[in-house]
Amino acid sequence: MEKIVVNGVDGNFGGMVAQYVQKLVPKEQLIFTAPKEEKLQQFEQDGIECRVADFNSTEKLAAAFKGAQKVLLISMPFVGGKRRQAHKNAVTACVNAGISQIVYTSVLSAGNPLNPSVENVDHGYTEALIQNSGLDYILLRNSLFAEAFTSDYKRAVEAGEKTIEKNMGNGRVWFISRKDAAFAAACALANHLLHREALNINGREPLSYGEFLKIGNKATNHNISYTRKTDAELYEYFDSIGVPRDTDGDFSKSPIKATSEGMVTFGTTVRQGYLDVPVSDFSSLCGRLPISVEEMFEDLNNYLLGERHPTE
Repeated sequence: MEKIVVNGVDGNFGGMVAQYVQKLVPKEQLIFTAPKEEKLQQFEQDGIECRVADFNSTEKLAAAFKGAQKVLLISMPFVGGKRRQAHKNAVTACVNAGISQIVYTSVLSAGNPLNPSVENVDHGYTEALIQNSGLDYILLRNSLFAEAFTSDYKRAVEAGEKTIEKNMGNGRVWFISRKDAAFAAACALANHLLHREALNINGREPLSYGEFLKIGNKATNHNISYTRKTDAELYEYFDSIGVPRDTDGDFSKSPIKATSEGMVTFGTTVRQGYLDVPVSDFSSLCGRLPISVEEMFEDLNNYLLGERHPTE
């Protein structure tokens, strides 16, 4: 019987995958992990095998993965060398544990070395590690999560702001719901036909940020405008409202649960066209269309980012 490891079930994304995959795979085949035992208690009560996974230790990870054939590696919620090391530990542990296939949540254009996003360095590095490890793999190259932008929209409305400042120019994004990206990960775990594949997990249609706001305004009866900013101007704005530059910063007083470095460089990526990739494998993998931006705004409170769950 094939065993499937779902890591990070204590997080927002991993928790969604955990719920979806139980509808696709018998629970006897599932192994759920989290960094702390107390985060696994509910799943254990539901009869799912659970293990503690320490991404700082290759040996402990290999023990957590032992006996499984497939592992979901969800990108860590921090950026830079710390994340690359954690991902390297996971890939090495998969090899040492005799895992057959790894499923990794990457980003669109991760294979393009010219992509200016600070996140791209980590994802491109991890993809290269996986592709040269000897493991079978499915790389899920996710588009930008719409929830980051719907949450910012709601924040602006509640703060009484009339405009939102972005550096995305007129670049287009095929916004994907995080729920859909999590469903795609669950479908990949349940799939036995895909081998050594890189899949683009795109939303339903390409939208500029101005078009995104128009959809939001129509659905919510607000009137938020788009102010185009340069990269430097946007950094200055985020600094002024207390948004940390990187994931080592203090988020306790930040109105946005994302880093300015990540948002600004993703904006540059959008402006330069790296995320306008007119190919999507979502429907082929999942058997349905992705959720539209209109649907997300019409049910706004169910399409927000939620709290951060970083774990060292």
